[in-house]
Amino acid sequence: MSGDLISLRMLLVTATPSEQNLWRQGIALASVPIEFSSADAVGAGRTLAKGGVDICVIDSRLPGDDKDAVLNAARVSEPPPFVALSAQGAVAKLEGYDGTLTRPTSPEDARKLIELCVRVKVPTRVLIVDDSSTIRSIVRKILSASRFSLDVHEAEEGIAALNQLRTGNYGMVFLDYNMPGLNGFETLAEIKRESPAVAVVMMTSQMDSALADRARAGGAHAFLKKPFYPVDIDGVLARYYGLNVPG
Repeated sequence: MSGDLISLRMLLVTATPSEQNLWRQGIALASVPIEFSSADAVGAGRTLAKGGVDICVIDSRLPGDDKDAVLNAARVSEPPPFVALSAQGAVAKLEGYDGTLTRPTSPEDARKLIELCVRVKVPTRVLIVDDSSTIRSIVRKILSASRFSLDVHEAEEGIAALNQLRTGNYGMVFLDYNMPGLNGFETLAEIKRESPAVAVVMMTSQMDSALADRARAGGAHAFLKKPFYPVDIDGVLARYYGLNVPG
């Protein structure tokens, strides 16, 4: 957890009184101070218009027009909050939301969901590893277009990447497969041996299912074929954060 993060503001939009109470109890157990408020659609719009909301959780049972109104208000709020839809079970269609959260059934459930939201709001430290400065620059631009907050660093080969990982609190590595010196798989093996909690995304220009299978067997979080796009990165990050995202 970042030492720079002092507190967060969370807005819950239209949940039953019993669920609101579960969220309040979960917040009391959270790892950072959280200012909690709840509102209906109209009140949520007013609150979001004032800005400063970090997390906005919208109950899926809210009527469609009201959900759209709250979502639109959240998207023009400054800074834009993390917006999740609270639902029971899978959601077939998800447009404009950052992900879905399963409705809590206990204070501990609520605490886990809140910690997930906090994790999303803290910038994730990311390392791009590629021997091509051009490719690193392209990947950096793609990452900067993600809707998630990322603190991006670079390394030009495997040994340099391992040295940086030893001295920095990284959450994710975007690792090229074909590099001089330590190749992608050798670097992956060393990362998983030294820093098993770091999520590794293997990148390659080759579309080879055997490579993808080998990467996953070696502990890679995901396998991306170049070129890839912000929507691909958002999907990878959503899974990394533990969000439910259809598709």
